[in-house]
Order: sequence, then structure tokens, then C-alpha cells
Amino acid sequence: MKRALAVLLLAACGLLQAQPYPSKPIKIVVPFPAGGIADLYARLIGARLSDRWAQPVLVENRTGAGGNIGADAVAKSAPDGYSLVMGSFGTHAVNVSLFATMPYDPVRDFAPIALVLEAEGLLVVHPSVPAQSVPDLIAYGRSHPGQLTFASAGMGTASHLAGELFKTMARLEMTHVPYKGNVPAITDLLAGQTSLLFGTMPTVLPHAKAGKLRAIATIGALRSAAAPDLPTVAETIRGFEVNNWIGLLAPADTPADIVRRWNAEVNAIMQSADIKQRLLTEGARFAPNTPEQFAAFIKSEIAKWAPVVKASGARAD
Repeated sequence: MKRALAVLLLAACGLLQAQPYPSKPIKIVVPFPAGGIADLYARLIGARLSDRWAQPVLVENRTGAGGNIGADAVAKSAPDGYSLVMGSFGTHAVNVSLFATMPYDPVRDFAPIALVLEAEGLLVVHPSVPAQSVPDLIAYGRSHPGQLTFASAGMGTASHLAGELFKTMARLEMTHVPYKGNVPAITDLLAGQTSLLFGTMPTVLPHAKAGKLRAIATIGALRSAAAPDLPTVAETIRGFEVNNWIGLLAPADTPADIVRRWNAEVNAIMQSADIKQRLLTEGARFAPNTPEQFAAFIKSEIAKWAPVVKASGARAD
């Protein structure tokens, strides 16, 4: 009798282990507030996979410490494919150089899944700032030392580093005002509480088109198809370039078959006709990529930005 019971228990365990993935709800942690680009695309991908997989793919906004809190929570989660993070330029490229101590290793503690998109950036000012161009802004800043304030989505974000880099390369005095995400940073800029912001194009271009903010320049290496009449900051400050990006990652040691399944799904979703059109109008881009390519990209980004962070003098201790 005991032997028969043991056999039944072993068989039950085998059935449980053999359950196809996913067999329960999945969570994508977004380390930033709702409304930003990481949140928007996490929800978009989650909604489509919920339909395809007949399992809920939930999004949890877990903010703080420039995204470190949310990323660390996933790094320490079970590597079973049920907890993922929408990592970013900050959490997986810059923070390791910006923060004196880190709760996780951006390379060792994660299994990269896919680079979701690279978002072009836009330098926008509040209409009260009397500048129509980058040279105007530099001239105004130099003639009004200490009066310009630049908002950011938080310490270590692309908007923070872009501001620090601009301040250094333009030789300006500007005060950094960090927020807990793009949405509150943009809200205060719209209210005139700050002077300017280096934001992702999808989040600030609509406000510029509505006349609520003034677009001065794009911050990538080349002019953007989404705003072709705008010059780049680099046309005035040679060598200035900042591109934001987001990507999905799982905890280290997540099974390779789960990582590859996620990668295939993300590639398919991001190449769908409606998403392609959305990316074009928002000033963002996607290229199909493998987990190995995303892993190499993260390493290259860490190496690229470490000397830039050091030269800027930016710290988040």
C-alpha cells in the first residue's frame, strides 16, 4: 500500500513538473511609474501575450532608486519564467557607474530576453524659457547662471544623464530636479516648475505638437524621421548623443527554452504592422534580436557609458 502511494505521489510530481509553460499568471515588473515608455510597452506586450497564452501577464510598477528596486526584485525572484523586468538604459547600463553601491549585477544576475526598442530623445523647454534653438538656450543659460533647471525621470535615467552631459559639454550651470518617472517630470515641466527636459520622443512630442512645450532639438546622432525639421543637439555640440532603450530580462538561470520562447514572441509582436507604424510616429525603432545579441548590447552599453558618467561628475549615492 505504501509503495503504491509512493508511486502515485511520484507520478503526480512528474505531471506537475511536466506542465507546459505558462501554467499560471506571469508578472512583468516595470521599475518606473505608469505612463512612461517602459510601462506602455510592457502593458502592450503583456496584453497580447495574455491573449495568445490564455494566462494573465500582469504589469507591476515597482519604483525607486532609479529603477534599482524593481530590477533587484526580479533579480532575486525564482528563475522560472514567471517574473520578468522591463529593464532600461538606466537599470542595465548607467546605474552600475552612477550608484556607489548596487543591489544587483546588471550582467551576472539576469538572463536577457530581447531589446524591445530604442527611443529617440527630444530636448524640450517650457514656453517661458526664451530660447528657440540650442545656441539660444546656451546663450540664455550663460547669461542667467543657475536659473535653468532640468527635470529628469530619476537618477540614472537617460533624461538625467543627457542633462548632465549637456551641462558639461555646453559649460552651463543647471540644477537637476529628479522625479520618480517621466510622467511626474513632464507634469511639472508643463506647469512651469522646471525649465527643460531631455525626454523620450513618445512621451514629449505630443506636448510639443500641442504647443504646450517647445521642441528645441533631438538628442540622437541623426535627425529623426518623426521630427525631420528639428536639428540635433550634436549640430551645435559636436559629439553629443544619448539614446534611451528598454528591454525584457528574466532572472539568471531561467531555462533557455523559456527565454527563447519569450524572445520569439517579443520579436513577432514588435514587428506587427500596427506596432511598426506606432514606432515610426513615436520616434522609436526596433530591430529583431536574439538573447545573445541583447546580452552583448548590454555589456557594450555599460562600457560605453561608464567614462561618460565619470566625466559628467554625476553621482547617486
